[in-house]
Amino acid sequence: MKIKDVKKFIKCIFILLGVIFILSLLFIKSTLSYTKHEFKTIYIKSGDTLWNIAMSLQENNSYYKGKDIRYIINDLKEINNLNNSTLYINQELQIPII
Repeated sequence: MKIKDVKKFIKCIFILLGVIFILSLLFIKSTLSYTKHEFKTIYIKSGDTLWNIAMSLQENNSYYKGKDIRYIINDLKEINNLNNSTLYINQELQIPII
């Protein structure tokens, strides 16, 4: 294939690269958006379990409204670097809020 008008060809290449660049920026921004969360600290009392805390958060915390209880428990474990569901009296837990 022979290029008849080199200037027109280069112009088309730059336009095509520009469109691809703009589309990639839009795609990256929508998929890698970062949301900063605020946290409050609660202290574990006698009888508290992750399940009970998660149930309370599911009902009273808009961050977890409508989420599955297992998701909330796993999220709390991840946020607080817990290896299991064992809690100790006076242990601090960070709870995300909006």
